[in-house]
Amino acid sequence: MSTHTPFSLPRTALAALAVAALTGLGACAQTAPAPSPTVGQRVDSAIEKSKEVATEVKDNAVNAVNTVSAKSSDVAITTRVKAALAADSELSALAINVDTTDAVVSLYGPAPSAEAINRATTLAKAVTGVVDVKNNLTLVKKP
Repeated sequence: MSTHTPFSLPRTALAALAVAALTGLGACAQTAPAPSPTVGQRVDSAIEKSKEVATEVKDNAVNAVNTVSAKSSDVAITTRVKAALAADSELSALAINVDTTDAVVSLYGPAPSAEAINRATTLAKAVTGVVDVKNNLTLVKKP
């Protein structure tokens, strides 16, 4: 005769219940979120960010100074080239347009002779700071 107690279960049912219980416990064992940073860690992070921003500002300032310096250098070169051309009796500084970009001088306008065109190139190349001269002067004979 078999006696069953009110709480007896077959082995397979007991095993299934154990697996379900362990699965439920596994779901509850998730890792907790990382703790919030401490005040000291937040201060350190802010200091590091400030250093990065300061470096970026410094780099931008250096670039701006270099750009202004290059532009003012180009203006100085243009002025010196115009002065050299004005000192030449055959070349008119007012009729010759002088443009300078990155120390490269470009000459535009009329010149009375081929010799004057060549002399303009020579005078411009002799100016301190000039890297190259692009001579676009055109020969215009006086009547």
